[in-house]
Amino acid sequence: QLQASGGGLVQAGGSLRLSCACARRTCSNNGMGWFRQAPGKERELVASIGWRGSSTYYADSVKGRFTVSRTNDKNTVYLQMSSLKSEDTAVYSCAVGRGSLMPTKEYEFQYWGQGTLVTVSS
Repeated sequence: QLQASGGGLVQAGGSLRLSCACARRTCSNNGMGWFRQAPGKERELVASIGWRGSSTYYADSVKGRFTVSRTNDKNTVYLQMSSLKSEDTAVYSCAVGRGSLMPTKEYEFQYWGQGTLVTVSS
């Protein structure tokens, strides 16, 4: 019920936009976020957004390069990624928060969807 898409192979310095479509009723009223997991590394919260779309959070590693947003119906969340680096290579997945506020910790999320692979070549 959470489907991420938009991943692919891109050269360093390039851009990609990921999309996450949510079929759950909770998505429109809850905060949402994007995680990534690189091979051999722990899952990392990259960005999150509150249900209104006005509050956002970014990990230091992506601040200034990534932008999270959501549609007016609140059921689709985007992650615009620019100035990509090889260290951004990972499987990216979206998740639904437990409440309406912007989640900033992993335990504040309740559902994760299937991921999409982003590969950045140097």
